[in-house]
Amino acid sequence: MTPSTVTSQETYDAGTPPAASGPSDAYRTERSLFPGDTGSFPLELRQALVRLLRGPYIDGTAEAPLWTAILTHRASLQQYLSEIFLVLTVDPERKIALLTPAGVDAVHTQPIVARKPLRREETLLALRLRLLLDRQAGTGTDATITRSGAREVLAEHRQPGAVDDKRLDELTDSSLARLLALKLLLPTELPGEYRVSNALALALPFDTIDQIPAYLAALDGSADAPDDTTGDSTQEEAAE
Repeated sequence: MTPSTVTSQETYDAGTPPAASGPSDAYRTERSLFPGDTGSFPLELRQALVRLLRGPYIDGTAEAPLWTAILTHRASLQQYLSEIFLVLTVDPERKIALLTPAGVDAVHTQPIVARKPLRREETLLALRLRLLLDRQAGTGTDATITRSGAREVLAEHRQPGAVDDKRLDELTDSSLARLLALKLLLPTELPGEYRVSNALALALPFDTIDQIPAYLAALDGSADAPDDTTGDSTQEEAAE
């Protein structure tokens, strides 16, 4: 058998793999970022995907390159995220992007990372901040709250018979700390003053703010103890 008659299959069997033969193979090779990389997404798209999965959200004002990548590749991102039961939620006006669970009623479809529900006081404070955020929308002024303001909010919604001011202070500080950790509140240059993140509107997705007072009243009327958890997974998707 002469060299000219050796088939491509015989060459592969001899230990020499065939060269990439199609545009798809060339595309993948061009975008290979590490040995064994079989992905097809460009670097900026992969970075946006990792950042979304890491959470809690992307603020387009603070992270302009990632925001641009998300808007440019939104369809590709959603196609990938759909495979793991996640929905990409984008608010162009507030420049916020975050992930929410698809809510499929089947096993093994829950978010990859377990999310701890908001406690009663954390939910109460978050709801009041959502009202504040919507009232400040379009004014050109950031929605802010102080520690003393947060304490007053929780004092209004104390459990019946609760008079322990020390406990109220502890709940105020722990609620602020949780919302700060979730980046639903953001620190300012002033000690004890916080800016309400635009992501809060997506974390608590009420159709209208008119629904919030009724929700607050329902929480006040609940028999849950202060340390019981409340809310649902939708409220937590901007969390952690």
